[in-house]
Amino acid sequence: MPHLLQYVPSSVYYGRIKVRGKIIRDSLNTDVWTTAKLRLIDFLKKHKEARHSLDTPLFSEAAEALKSSLKTDTRLKPRSVQYRLDCITKMERTWPEVWKLRIGDIKAKDCQVWASKLQGRIAPQYFNNMVGTLRMIIAAGIAAHREETGDTIENVAMEVKRVRIRPKDLTLPEPDHFRLLVTNLRKKSGGWGPRVADLVEFLAYSGMRIRTEALWVNWEDVDWNRKEIIVRGDPVTATKNSEFRRIPIIKDMESLLGRLKAKLGTQTATGRILSVRRAHESLARACKELGIPRLTHHDFRHLFATRCIESGVDIPTVSRWLGHKDGGVLALKTYGHLRNEHSQAMAQKVRF
Repeated sequence: MPHLLQYVPSSVYYGRIKVRGKIIRDSLNTDVWTTAKLRLIDFLKKHKEARHSLDTPLFSEAAEALKSSLKTDTRLKPRSVQYRLDCITKMERTWPEVWKLRIGDIKAKDCQVWASKLQGRIAPQYFNNMVGTLRMIIAAGIAAHREETGDTIENVAMEVKRVRIRPKDLTLPEPDHFRLLVTNLRKKSGGWGPRVADLVEFLAYSGMRIRTEALWVNWEDVDWNRKEIIVRGDPVTATKNSEFRRIPIIKDMESLLGRLKAKLGTQTATGRILSVRRAHESLARACKELGIPRLTHHDFRHLFATRCIESGVDIPTVSRWLGHKDGGVLALKTYGHLRNEHSQAMAQKVRF
């Protein structure tokens, strides 16, 4: 029977219950089973009443519990853990008063006031992640309270609504502008110019993410027979979705790889393909000189997807090449309008 123990040497029965992590055992002063069951009822009632009177944890205690949980969650990548820890630090700076409150004393209105002040100061995606972090902290406090008392309370942070994230207005270079951009980078970026241009071309022809994928590609990952590149990602954290994938070597990528391999001369093509890790400054300068909107590393991932769709590649296939795991939902949301526009443009060429 739960909560009822018998000490064998004396046959005396004991009641047992856990309160705030501490096991409490009290003698029921009987060795008779039926009497012990009756006295157990009073024992449980006494201690459960005391347990229900316990205060909810402090917000600061719940935050520490969440930190510990994040650090020991092997499913999360180090960067994901660090990002969430940074959100907790940001919350402490933007709402220091809540650190002294108990979870049960925090009101939905308090959360909404904090959120309204924060919303205009940070980007929508960051704001939504901050709201998510607040919900996680309070949920951790609720879970701890439920474990101690058996009671549950409402997560008032659920009253704070996430903001709608507007899709980025993709202003990407046309083919002739892209060629001019690469030429500019190659000739006007100093001694590193050729390598910066190689980086930009590699990103545009592969659609890879720069930090977690492109920079880690080795010559050994190039499958010349199948004309594919194996994307393994960071040796420690792998790709964003933790899976290897293969992407086709398109004509322009084949030319680029051929040029890079030829530069090695008699050396064996091994190790990293790219020799520079960033091109921010050179891109900013080149875009300004050419009079085109400023481009980021990630824009070339969008450019790859755009060119593929405009060339007639279906969205599910493009999605696989990009490493998405949703079957094309995100790609359709991001690039679906391109397919429609391209379809209409092609329709204008139909004649009877």
